[in-house]
Amino acid sequence: MSSSSAKPLAGRRVLLIVGGGIAAYKALDLIRRLRERGAQVRPLLTDSAQEFVTPLAAAALAGERAHTDLFDRESEADIGHIRLARDADAIVVAPATANLMARMATGHAPDLASTVLLATTLPILIAPAMNVRMWQHPATQRNLATLKADGVAVVGPNEGAMAEAEFGPGRLAEPHEIADALETLLAQRAESPGFGFLAGRDTPKKPLTGRHVLVTSGPTHEAIDPVRYLANRSSGRQGHAVAAAAAEAGARVTLVSGPVAVPDPAGVTVVRVESAREMLAAVEAVLPADLAIFAAAVGDWRPAETRAGKIKKDGSTPAPLQLVENPDILATIAGRSEGRPALVVGFAAETDDVIVNAQKKIARKGCDLIVANDVSAEGGVMGGTENTVHLVAREGGIETWPKLGKEEVGRRLVARFAELLTAKSR
Repeated sequence: MSSSSAKPLAGRRVLLIVGGGIAAYKALDLIRRLRERGAQVRPLLTDSAQEFVTPLAAAALAGERAHTDLFDRESEADIGHIRLARDADAIVVAPATANLMARMATGHAPDLASTVLLATTLPILIAPAMNVRMWQHPATQRNLATLKADGVAVVGPNEGAMAEAEFGPGRLAEPHEIADALETLLAQRAESPGFGFLAGRDTPKKPLTGRHVLVTSGPTHEAIDPVRYLANRSSGRQGHAVAAAAAEAGARVTLVSGPVAVPDPAGVTVVRVESAREMLAAVEAVLPADLAIFAAAVGDWRPAETRAGKIKKDGSTPAPLQLVENPDILATIAGRSEGRPALVVGFAAETDDVIVNAQKKIARKGCDLIVANDVSAEGGVMGGTENTVHLVAREGGIETWPKLGKEEVGRRLVARFAELLTAKSR
């Protein structure tokens, strides 16, 4: 949901657990943004978090006492950690450090924050933040998969510069993205208290349970010679975010990915390819699917000839480069007479006349929906962390969304596709 909505969290009580890490300073801005949306925020700071932000600062912004100590005489007189675990509508953990995620995943509860998290049945949203190597470590990814399986919602992390002069995934999601994700979580859990096994038989079935979802993502690389290739600026962030959201929605997901630097989504089968022809072959090999989402930025052309040796620059003539068209993967799958997925979705990266060009593309390709993303500087530059999208339907309907983080765009797209797929099944 957009931050422009009028008090979308009015009356909601949020327990904000602040983990220890340099990103903890953003928790203060998160408190402000949650309160702007109408939420009542109760801060809880771990010992490590207090090395970066003070309980006084958090309490001043929240207008509530900041909790810090498991053995606080005043609050524990009435079993305060149990009260904290119950007296809210949701718990947000931001930043969620590798250590805090590990404690949550294993049920280790040596402090107030982890004890509350172990004792709660409330919806939980975590916003991981850590060094890129810590994020990509198999142990962290195992813990992430465990938490998701338990029903814990996740936002981020984003990719960018780190405090240690490194670059990669691990940056805390921006406060407005966390607030957006909380709105989505509360809307989804309105009729489903608890999480994981605690929700028991009353937990509604996830909307894509039992479905096979195919997603393509990233660029393609079209070889010129052993050294050079043709490509585009796609990072794969949006396609990977869609695949992650589909897995969270209960689907069996196959992700066919071109060369990317973003990590594989948890719980997803990944097939890696290089060229457009390899991507088409991989897509056809994993069919049938109930839903096919073609988010990859496939190269339109490839060199007519791939040289066996490096083309030398001797200054005498321009390098010979004749181009031929690549196969149209979206049109090929959308036009199948047998084995066509029930819902076929294409993407269109545009810089001008976004909706008009999307309408032309949907007519040419024969798909059911086009997600037209504006990759101009205003809409969200290709390869960036945000996106501005328009959903254009073959029947003529158009939905326009505000600029959002790509993870949130992925969640909203999957929710919309699940609705359409369910409607088609009736």
